[in-house]
Amino acid sequence: AVETLKTFEKKDSRVKSAAATNLSFLYYLENELAQATDYADLAVNSDRYNAAALTNKGNTVFAIGDYEKAAEFYKEALRNDSSCTEALYNLGLSYKKLNRIDEALDCFLKLHAILRNNAQVLHQIANIYEVMEDPNQAIDWLMQLISVVPTDPRVLSKLGKLYDNEGDKSQAFHYYYESYRHFPSNIEVIEWLGAYYID
Repeated sequence: AVETLKTFEKKDSRVKSAAATNLSFLYYLENELAQATDYADLAVNSDRYNAAALTNKGNTVFAIGDYEKAAEFYKEALRNDSSCTEALYNLGLSYKKLNRIDEALDCFLKLHAILRNNAQVLHQIANIYEVMEDPNQAIDWLMQLISVVPTDPRVLSKLGKLYDNEGDKSQAFHYYYESYRHFPSNIEVIEWLGAYYID
């Protein structure tokens, strides 16, 4: 794929930008950040209105921990293409890293309106409500999430933990037991169930 894409580097700016965008993404997946950054820069310089190129550039900056600058690239990508869901999702992650929780929640709620049953988006919203110390909302969003991925043991154990914190032992047991059923090797879940049976 890399060799094929490199043959397009000498074409006109739009083709060059598209090829560089894909090369940047491939290098990013291989964790070769220097190469990913170089191709992201080439893609952006070839076509400043390429939302995917701006998102890739944001990803390379995010990977080195500059979340503020990454957020700027994602916002620019969204100004160029308001339907770029990758940029919106990553902008939400940037805001989470910057502890701008309300703005992160706004991004993920907008995404939820576009991608109704996306498990990652539902998880992020539930997680933000947990960070905001609103367990009831977190539980509501996790319930939506398990309707999409009913056998995810981490989601089930998270529900168990939230119900346990709320003092609802029977619901906590139900979700911890379901988590154990799907993944019987989680020590934390086994410990909770053992303590529950002792009680």
